[in-house]
Amino acid sequence: MHTHRVFVSDLETGRTVDEIFLLAEARQGQARNGPFWHMELADRTGQVPAKIFSPQSAACPELAPGMLVRVTGQVGVYRDQPQIVAESVAMVDAAEIDPADFVATAARPPEDMLADLEGLCREHLHHKPWRGLCRKVLTHPEVKARFMAAPGAVNIHHAYAGGLLEHTLAVCRLCMAFCDLYPDLDREVLLAGAVFHDLGKAWEYRSGLERGHTDEGRLLGHIHISLEVLEPFLAKATDLDVELVTHLKHIILSHHGELEFGSPKRPKTAEAFALHFADNLDAKLQTVSEALEENGSGEPGWSAFQRSLGRPVYRPRKTPGQEAADTENGEDRQCLLPLKA
Repeated sequence: MHTHRVFVSDLETGRTVDEIFLLAEARQGQARNGPFWHMELADRTGQVPAKIFSPQSAACPELAPGMLVRVTGQVGVYRDQPQIVAESVAMVDAAEIDPADFVATAARPPEDMLADLEGLCREHLHHKPWRGLCRKVLTHPEVKARFMAAPGAVNIHHAYAGGLLEHTLAVCRLCMAFCDLYPDLDREVLLAGAVFHDLGKAWEYRSGLERGHTDEGRLLGHIHISLEVLEPFLAKATDLDVELVTHLKHIILSHHGELEFGSPKRPKTAEAFALHFADNLDAKLQTVSEALEENGSGEPGWSAFQRSLGRPVYRPRKTPGQEAADTENGEDRQCLLPLKA
């Protein structure tokens, strides 16, 4: 089995590369001197663009996302970002690699995060129909397996195995904190909505080596899929009041906030607004955290431009004593808002 020696995070300008990567993207282009391939190469530490120009490109196999390829070449710079200029690209059999080298994972084991999510439900769901619904969905074998493995996105926030569960747990905890501050919120329907708001992503995104959207995900989207997955469970929950079910569906349907952001409905209840802002807050803060982790220095400074935020972000100098407090409370802080290691 191949031992990974050089990860994307190790790449520096001028470095010679002879390594196996996962193809996250591959497309052909035409330059003055002939056809070339543009690739996005990935492993568990990130992605890096690469190009192979003519005449070497003529010897390439037909490339497609999801392939494992051995790339030789050298790291250069294009638009202030690392880029590999490849000399050769060859296909690799999946049996030759360790999948753990190519699939980024959440900092915490998914079993632990699922146990925390189930614990939140036991703590806050006192209405038996809500507690029964959440227990039956989360313990269903297919739902449980998909939920624990799924990423939270393809390439923005929580885009790693276990990311969906990590994001869901953080959103649930934020919603419960909102309820402490705003006691008029219906804590139980809000928690149920938070648990299930992104459930469809476990069917929208591919898990494992092949990243990206499923056909179902492209055609339907995770909001619609979430309600489809829940429908058989809701149909059997005959003791759950129909008005509560309608409210739950509205909370899930409206959690993207605005029509232009893919929300079929806009929030029209306090609980729907609470879930929308909790979801958006966790996504944005995780995006900022991941952007600042990319430079790896931990020192004050700017990230690269973040397309999803429309801006670069800045790591400011911390208040004296705060860094030591962060270190001491790191485990507790991760339990409140888990971030990728």
